[in-house]
Amino acid sequence: MSTEKADRVLVEEQATSPRNVSVKTHEVNLKAAAHNLNEKESLSAWLTIIAAGCGLISDGYQNNLMTMSNVIFKTLYPKDYTSAVSTRCISTPPLSGAVLGQVFVGLICDRVGRKVALVGTTLLIVLGATLGTAAHGANGNVQGLFWFLTFARGITGIGVGGEYPASSTSASEAANEKTLKNRGPVFIFVTNFVLSFGGPLAVSVFLIVLSAAGENHLQTVWRVCFGIGILLPLTVLVFRLRMMSSKLYRKGAIKRNVPYALVLKRYWRPLIGTCGAWFLYDFVTFPNGVFSGVIISSVIHNSDLKETAEWQLLLGAIALPGVFVGAWLCNRLGRRNTMILGFSGYLVFGLIIGIAYDKITKIIPLFIIFYGLMQSFGNLGPGDMLGLTSSESYATPVRGTCYGLSAAIGKTGAAVGTQAFTPIQNNLGKRWTFIIAAICGISGVLVTYFFVPDMTGVDLADEDAKFMQFLADNGWEGEVGEDDDKALLVGSAASEEAMQEKI
Repeated sequence: MSTEKADRVLVEEQATSPRNVSVKTHEVNLKAAAHNLNEKESLSAWLTIIAAGCGLISDGYQNNLMTMSNVIFKTLYPKDYTSAVSTRCISTPPLSGAVLGQVFVGLICDRVGRKVALVGTTLLIVLGATLGTAAHGANGNVQGLFWFLTFARGITGIGVGGEYPASSTSASEAANEKTLKNRGPVFIFVTNFVLSFGGPLAVSVFLIVLSAAGENHLQTVWRVCFGIGILLPLTVLVFRLRMMSSKLYRKGAIKRNVPYALVLKRYWRPLIGTCGAWFLYDFVTFPNGVFSGVIISSVIHNSDLKETAEWQLLLGAIALPGVFVGAWLCNRLGRRNTMILGFSGYLVFGLIIGIAYDKITKIIPLFIIFYGLMQSFGNLGPGDMLGLTSSESYATPVRGTCYGLSAAIGKTGAAVGTQAFTPIQNNLGKRWTFIIAAICGISGVLVTYFFVPDMTGVDLADEDAKFMQFLADNGWEGEVGEDDDKALLVGSAASEEAMQEKI
């Protein structure tokens, strides 16, 4: 009986322990399965792509929510809402939260799973938006209100930041499975397009609520605008609870003994590219988004709230077509060249506005057009390409981590830019915010040219196979995949045969 029991235990261990495969066998299995989906997997891939778009539109809304809220708070609390309060308590917490969210959720994406990361970020955005809507200071204290909003926007920021690696990696892998040739345009439409659309959406909601409530009820206006931010992420929660991970992740995930030193050895150059370019892009685009309402308000001498919002809406409408142009160019010019073109727009239009600032601001429509074109080129180039290149340049086992790190460095640039924006305006003059944008543009061109890889048309499964071969060549062996696709990667086919013989 003891022998039979021992045999039964051995059989059970063999059934539950991962099978042993060589790098070559893993590559063959991976490429054979990468685009071979059953009906359920195919439906899940499409839902993952759609849910990424729906989730990121809520991020775009949250990112732009403070654009008009800044103007409202300045109107309601002219003495209390100083530039220091605006920057320290309202603009910075979402950025700081986003950095934390991008780094930690990026790790969770790879080490725990895509679904856990997506559901977690959705719940954090809902919680933060709810707290922001209900924000009050003790006994009506205005500074208490701003600190409450600081806390609420920080939680929202963690969720919004985590959404970047969670949604983008999932959308990239799903698009690779369903439409390899059009992976770039599909990815852009469900990421940067909806993020960019969040700007006009936030301003449109503001105008509708303002028209309904009236300028005498600005408290109601900003709270309703915050409250609508609760509904957007809830629309995708059910889909995310039912989604499946991509084939690439199920076959290639490394959840234990991740060789981060080898990851850095292989990807140090692309990391410099994606991190550096994202820092420069967010340093320019984020403060120009948050404070664009303030900039326009200063140009319009009567500072009418509704007129400011209307010019703000036009600015967003001019900037949005850049997303479509970038999606059209990404396969034709390639990812890297399209990003260089976008950064060049910062150089050209930043210099035009900066050098001719005093004259151009006297003609408000002309100022808005040039300002919008500068933002449009930002959308066309780094806005479209940074997420795409960050999701394509790294292998599936570390895609979330490297994407999250790149986006976090970008958000650090956004935080630095937001903190520096008001001092630059006050000490150097408003024109210098645009001249510095031009300097960032030429820096972005150089970083992109020398460090960002061009993965146009490359199957993500190919990079996964090269990464696994690189790990094996450097002596790494370990578990890859999850659930039924889990396997123990060994160095060679001979090692695989030897280990199977032992079993």
